[in-house]
Amino acid sequence: MRLDKFVSHATGLPREISKRLIRKRQVQVNGAMVSNAAFQVEDTDSVTLEGETLHIPGPRYLMLHKPSGVVCATEDGDHPTVLDLIEDMDTEGLSIGGRLDIDTTGLVLLSDDGQWLHRVTSPRHLFSKVYRATLQEPLDQQTIDSFAAGMLLRGEGKRTAPAQCEALPDNGARVTLNEGRYHQIKRMFAACGNHVLSLHREKIGAVALDDTLTEGEYRVLTETEIKSFTL
Repeated sequence: MRLDKFVSHATGLPREISKRLIRKRQVQVNGAMVSNAAFQVEDTDSVTLEGETLHIPGPRYLMLHKPSGVVCATEDGDHPTVLDLIEDMDTEGLSIGGRLDIDTTGLVLLSDDGQWLHRVTSPRHLFSKVYRATLQEPLDQQTIDSFAAGMLLRGEGKRTAPAQCEALPDNGARVTLNEGRYHQIKRMFAACGNHVLSLHREKIGAVALDDTLTEGEYRVLTETEIKSFTL
């Protein structure tokens, strides 16, 4: 692993700050000062910063409140990404569990634990996802019944899995899915003759979006939240 990456992971500092510390000769490897950020650190090496031994922490698990206009990608040439919102830690290695469309807001999970993310996103584990939609027209019983029965969307050969749909005030609807097809909720409402004006994800499995997080903010998941996807 590169020395700047090691320092960034161990301290939580952005990579550029880690490089600056290395250039200022504040980092030692096995007791020797190293000023080359690309120096390769081996598992057996001892790395210190201003005399304090550094250790790579365990996997990181975050929840983020995604705003509209931000894409769920690690990089994008045209739009800001969810990783761009994380400014106080090194984001290298973080991946996204449960992507959202660019105009959909709400809960996004991120981690550098690949096995955990696979459990979050794999249809086999059936972690439901809860969304709140604002519709052009009020929700009717026929649409509720169609969601519950599953439907065949245009261009697909398999019906959607049964989904729960309940009416909310002001042309709102709460939808619970156990799958995640391309633009699924928007396409399902369109198939029922309605149009989604806005969409917000509230929950994945047992983990609900922290209502203290404003758009663009994030926090570390609790141990209970992390373990809820492994039980």
